[in-house]
Parts: sequence; structure tokens; C-alpha cells
Amino acid sequence: MIFIILGFLLYGVLYGNVKPETYDINVFEESDQTIVAPKNEEDKKKTKEKREKAAEEVEPVYVHNNEQLPNRIALVDSIFTLVKDVNKDSAPDDSENTEDTINETKKVPTLDEKLATLKKNLTANVKEDITKELSDEDLKSLLSLSQEELERVNIFIVSQLKTVMDEKVYEEELTDAKGKMEQYLKMSNFSEKVIQSMVSIGRLAVAPTEIYNEELTEEKRIAAMEAVEKEIILEGTIIVREGEMVTHEMYRQLELLGLLSDGGSLKIYLGLGIFVFVSIGAIYYHFYNWNLPEERKQNRLILLSLIFVISLILMKIVGLMNELELDKVGFLYPAALAGMLIRIMLNERVAMLLVMILAACGSIVFHYEISGAIDIEMAMYILFSGLAGVLFLSNRRQRSNILQAGLSVSAVNVLIIFFLIFLRGAQYSEVEYMYFVVYAFVSGISSAVLTIGFLPFFEAGFGILSAMRLVELSNPNHPLLKKILTETPGTYHHSVMVANLAESACEAIGANGLLARVGCYYHDVGKTRRPHFFIENQLNMENPHDRLLPETSRNIIISHATDGAEMLRKHKLPKEFIDIAEQHHGTSLLKFFYHKAKEQGKDVNEEEYRYPGPKPQTKEIAIISIADSVEAAVRSMKSPTAEEIKKLVNNIVKDRLQDGQFDECDLTLKELQVVKKTLCETLNGIFHSRIEYPENEEKENKHESSH
Repeated sequence: MIFIILGFLLYGVLYGNVKPETYDINVFEESDQTIVAPKNEEDKKKTKEKREKAAEEVEPVYVHNNEQLPNRIALVDSIFTLVKDVNKDSAPDDSENTEDTINETKKVPTLDEKLATLKKNLTANVKEDITKELSDEDLKSLLSLSQEELERVNIFIVSQLKTVMDEKVYEEELTDAKGKMEQYLKMSNFSEKVIQSMVSIGRLAVAPTEIYNEELTEEKRIAAMEAVEKEIILEGTIIVREGEMVTHEMYRQLELLGLLSDGGSLKIYLGLGIFVFVSIGAIYYHFYNWNLPEERKQNRLILLSLIFVISLILMKIVGLMNELELDKVGFLYPAALAGMLIRIMLNERVAMLLVMILAACGSIVFHYEISGAIDIEMAMYILFSGLAGVLFLSNRRQRSNILQAGLSVSAVNVLIIFFLIFLRGAQYSEVEYMYFVVYAFVSGISSAVLTIGFLPFFEAGFGILSAMRLVELSNPNHPLLKKILTETPGTYHHSVMVANLAESACEAIGANGLLARVGCYYHDVGKTRRPHFFIENQLNMENPHDRLLPETSRNIIISHATDGAEMLRKHKLPKEFIDIAEQHHGTSLLKFFYHKAKEQGKDVNEEEYRYPGPKPQTKEIAIISIADSVEAAVRSMKSPTAEEIKKLVNNIVKDRLQDGQFDECDLTLKELQVVKKTLCETLNGIFHSRIEYPENEEKENKHESSH
């Protein structure tokens, strides 16, 4: 439900930034305002028209045919060769004119018979039937010529054919070329009939020398179309001016830009929906895999959502300042705020995730009235500024460091702004550059100030125990710590020693060492109610338990855990501290008083001599319980050696394991080995064997130390 609500909130906040501004306007109406193109948009119709026009203007590609003239000359020669052959075959043979045959009548072919033979020869095994182009009269005229005359006519036609076809002859100009051939042939001195035959053969022989190449022409047309640039309606172009009548072309452009009230595109809203889904999905994935109890996970999710929404609201407020017509006023946005808050209260990973999502949101919000567009510059600015805020707060445990981080973020903001300006090659005046520097510093400082302002409310409202809060609670001037120090100095010293042990052990296994340290300072605050009943506070006095019944002593000792939790609640300290006070003894047995009661012959139940618990629920509390017992046990030993310390630590951990004190926390056996090793190393450093000095040297050292 939280994710769904957060998704709807994100969609609602960004909806106004992606929704295009539309106009209710009709053709042939006067516009009541000047309408400007809010974005770059391709005019596909005009682009298509320009490309079609460019294709039409491409000249057809022709390829010269070198074989065309020789082929047409061969055609003419072939015609005359066949005519000559027919005439030759039909002529009488003088060698056969003997006296015996003179008187015999020899049959000579008629002209019609020669014509038939010629036409038959012209159409035999040929692809081009030239008899359709040459009339019978033309062929008869040639058949009536002598061999010498035929040769002259043949040579004349070929010469004129060469003259005509030596020039480029295109298919479209073929008729003109044939006419030119006819004119040349008519200028000869042959008879009219022969000239007519020559004209028919000459017109037949003329053919195009330049052949149209469709493939090359199409390639040139495609290249010409591709060379035409897209027709773009540029952002800022005035489509229609105030008072101007709207034409069909203007209306078409308005429709293309999605500026008409009935021309909105669902793609814009679908795109925003996808963005919201991806953003919320990323947050969901992180929380789904976050190893936290469900209650704490939900608490952290609500905190993250609240910071996210606050950041979006601030982003929208800064975005509205664009009405002031200040260039790049979006640089005022406190981009590092969300990252710094999440870094302090949760962790770096969640902080960086939120910064990236906010950077993407900023690219939509700060699009400067260009619907459907994103501002990459603002996305980069918010991203780097937010990441700088996260990184500069790493390992910082003082609240005063937030302001220092804000100054560092401001410096990064200046560098990012100038990087973006110089990369674009934009030209600005010195005053504008000063504005940008002011924007950068306002953004960084306001991020720090708002972080400091919001932090106490979030920490109190969500029970977040941040590192800075822990450091503040470790201040010895805190009322409870002063009470422990003044009323139970032995307990205070014991708590500090346990804190050192617990912190080093926690950090060795990746647990929260700072929480363990500060929690240890308060874990025995319940002893302040009856300080002298605890051995560390019994200096030069009789142990009061020697005079008390085991039951009474039991009640006093056990009550320090519940009394401490009650005092911590009264002072409104974090729940983590209350849990440490209640759980650091778990349900362990008060062995000394239990066995004392049994020795007195009383019928006792073991459960009556156990702490009420609960058992440790976290790794930190389990380690504190071990460190608490180990420190007290080692302190009671005289000159402990490393082997004795190791044996003692192993026995205490073994006893806790067998007693089931770690059954309700996620401390593993492997981690327990690391904890034992770390505790031994720390204890060896604290309770190292003292070097024995000779008596004179010892006195001298004491004398020097007194100074």
C-alpha cells in the first residue's frame, strides 16, 4: 500500500510537467495569443514533400552504348548485301551462252519474284523484322539498281549514319535524329525513288546511343532524398501570432505539436507511467532484499517516502520560480538534502538510490515549459550534487559536520555548473556567472541547513538512532551519564571497559560498533538505585549481601535490569538502549545466590533465580552480554595471563550457548569465533602483565610520575 501511494504521488507531482499546454482554436479564427512551438518536432509531411521534389529533380542517368553504331552500320550493310545477292542470283550466266542454247528461251525472274526472295531472306533467322519498316516500293527500287549503284548508295547511307550517331542520341530525341538523317539523305543526287528507299533505310538504322539506366537513376534519386534534411519545427518558432488568422497549415502544425485540445498523445502519459514504475520498482527491490524485521523495514520505508515527497515538493517550488524569468533558476534546488538525510538516518546505498531517482525527476520538473522533454543538465547537476552530499558525510559523526559538508557540496555545485556551461559553449555575462555561483552556494548551504532542521524531527518521529545522535548521547554531560559517574563510579568504569570490548567485537563482525559502545554506557544505569549492592561500587566496605537472604539479594540484582529500562524510558532515550538494558543478561541464571539458597536447604526453583529477559534479540546485545560477563570475570582475576583470559572467554561463551541465550538473535557460530578472538586481543591489551621494576627504579619512576 505504501508503494502504491508513493507511486500515485510521484505520478501526480510530475503529471503537470509532462502534460502539454493545449489551445482551443479553429481554422480561419483569429488567435487570441501568440503560440510558440514548445519543442522540436519533425514535420513529416513537409519532409516527404521536399524529398519527393528532390527525387523529381534528379536527371535520368544514361549510359553510352559503344556497340550501337557498329551494329546499325552492320544492319545497313546486311540489307544491301542481301539485295546484291538476289540481283546476282537472278542475272544470266554468259559462260553458258552456247550456240545450242541461244535458240532456247531462258526464264528470267521478274521483279516481284526477286522482291519475294529478298523479303524471305530478310526475315530468315532474324530478331528484328525490318520488312515492316521498308515498303515493297523501297525494296523494288533497290532491286532495280546495279551492283555499282547499290554500293554507292550503301556507302552514302553509312556515312550519313555515322554523322548522325556520332552525336549522342537519346531515346527522347530519336525522332529528331531520324529527321536529321532524312534531311542528309535527301541532299544526295540519286533519283527520287532511290532517295525514298535510302530515307526508309536511314530512318530504320538510326537508334539511341545513350541508354536509360533505371537502377542508377533510382540510386541517385534515393541519394537525393536522403540528402534532404528533415523539416523540423524548431523549439521557440512562432506558429501563430496574436490576432493572426489561423490557416490550414498553421492548424496542421499545431496539431502536429500536440497543442490542440483534442490532439493530446497518450504516449506521454504512458512514458511517465513507465518512469514511475521503474523508480518505485527500484525502491521496492531494495527494501525487499533488505535484511531487516518487517516492522523496522516499514518504518524506514515511510521515512524514505516522506523525505522523497518533501524533496519533490521543494523541486516543484523551485520550478515555479521559473516564472521570474531567471536563467537556470533550477540550480537553487537543494539537491543534496535528500541524500544527506538518508545517509545519516539509513545508509549510503539507499541515499544514492534516492539521489538517482530525484535526478531523473529533476530532468522532468526543470524542463522549462517544454512538455515531453527532459533537461539532462539539471539531471546531472542534481545527481552530482546529491552524491557529493552523501560522500562528504561519510564517517562523519558530529552534527556540526553537516554544515561543513554543505560548504563542500556548494563547491562541487560551482564546478558542475561551470562544466555544463563551458561544455555547451554558452555565452553569459559576468553578472550571470555571479548568479550561477550564488545559486550553487545557496543550494549547498540550504541543503545543510534543512538537513540540520529536519533531522531532529525525523529521528524523534521514526525512532532513528543515527550516528550523530549516538555521539551526542555519549556526551558525559548527559544527565544519566553524570548520575552514573557521580553515584556509581565503579559501574561507570565497568561500563566504559565493556563499551571498549563490545565496540571492537561488533566492528569485527560488521555489527554497529557505535551503538554497542554508547549502549554500554547506559546498560547498567539501574544500579544507581542501589549502588552499594554491586561489587564494583563496594570500596572499603562490607558486602551487604552477606547479611541478606538469597531471595532478597536475587531481587535486588535482577531489578537493576528492569529499573534501568524504566529510567531510560523516563528520560526518553532510544528504544535500542532500553532493549540493551533489558536484554543484556537475557534469562541467565544468578548462580551464586541460587546455589546459596540450595546450600541453606531451601526448596528453590531455578526459574526464580533467572533474569526476566527477554534473551538478546540482536547481535549487538548478544555481544554486550558476553563483554559484560567477560570484563567482570577478568577484572576479578589477579594478573591474568593470555591463556587464562582465552580459557575464561571460551567458558563464558560456551556457558551462554548451552544455556540458549543466543537462540533469538542471528549471531552465527562463525561470528562467535571472531567475537571471542577479538575479546581476547582487547583484554590482553587492557590487562597486560606489568613489568616488575627493581625497588630503586620503581621509586624513581614513581617520583618522576608524581611530577
